[in-house]
Amino acid sequence: MRLLRSLTALTVIAMMSFIVATPLTITSPSFINNGSIPLKYSCEGQKINPPLQVSGVPATAVSLALIMHDPDAPIAGGFTHWVMWNIPVNGKITENYKGANQGLNGAQQYGYTGMCPPSGTHHYHFMVYALDTKLSLDSKTNKAALEKAMQGHILAQGDLVGLYQKQNP
Repeated sequence: MRLLRSLTALTVIAMMSFIVATPLTITSPSFINNGSIPLKYSCEGQKINPPLQVSGVPATAVSLALIMHDPDAPIAGGFTHWVMWNIPVNGKITENYKGANQGLNGAQQYGYTGMCPPSGTHHYHFMVYALDTKLSLDSKTNKAALEKAMQGHILAQGDLVGLYQKQNP
């Protein structure tokens, strides 16, 4: 009997180790995952953010946060295009979005800055995080500060990747 209980306990522990939180799904009506981002959202266009929709948000989430980052930029650590937090959990981020707290991008400017790669095709990661809290952060918050503030509060996360290459280099 003792052996049976031990085996049952080990089975339950083993099964729990395979349970993985469902990732968030981020989509855009403007581009598909690993597809090209339209010129409209770049430095060659209107320089506004593309619309995004986040689904799969856990019922216990209180807010969302977003980091848009270009790891291909020719500077150490890449270039951050957008830092945003306290996004409503409905997951609707409209074009030219202003409905949440926005921090400093890699150009030390507030809000979104359009893609403007110096050469070649770059990968732009729209990383979204479902958090168990709202964050109380200064408007001078950058990517590193947001990542630090989110530690211990992330319930789920997801990534949408868009590609962009300058049309007129």
